[in-house]
Amino acid sequence: MYLVLFAWLFVTVLMALAEATSPQGTVLGAVITLVFYGLLPCALLAYLLGTPQRKRRLRQADEGAEAPAASPVAPEREEA
Repeated sequence: MYLVLFAWLFVTVLMALAEATSPQGTVLGAVITLVFYGLLPCALLAYLLGTPQRKRRLRQADEGAEAPAASPVAPEREEA
């Protein structure tokens, strides 16, 4: 998953560089290209594709927190 994201970010950096160095291009156009073609789609894709892993980690954390509470604890003995 991350390989695709890094590759797409590389492509968009090159697009932004071409926009910035073009005679008709501007730096503002390069920044807009980088943000709207690169950063926002990659962030959205990473969030959506990472959802199953986040749910799995949350479920494991909940099960880990409930396990000690559900196990019976032996009462402490008083010493006389």
